[in-house]
Amino acid sequence: MFGLAESVKHTRVYQEGLEQEGQTLVLKQLSRKVGKLPPKLELQIKALPLECVEELAEALLDFSTLDDLSAWLHNHNPGQ
Repeated sequence: MFGLAESVKHTRVYQEGLEQEGQTLVLKQLSRKVGKLPPKLELQIKALPLECVEELAEALLDFSTLDDLSAWLHNHNPGQ
């Protein structure tokens, strides 16, 4: 029984669900912290892998403005 539950956690669908859940939570937290996000920043956040979303969830506690978010995204995703 536990083997099946563990194998489900390693599926692509499960991992994508975790990413989406993390992105949704971070977007809500950011909206409360710094105000409405521009669509461009939302898209950048939605493109982040789960590890970066988790880092952002912690970093956003220190943000005061959208500029803080923009700088963080630039440093963690320089290709965009």
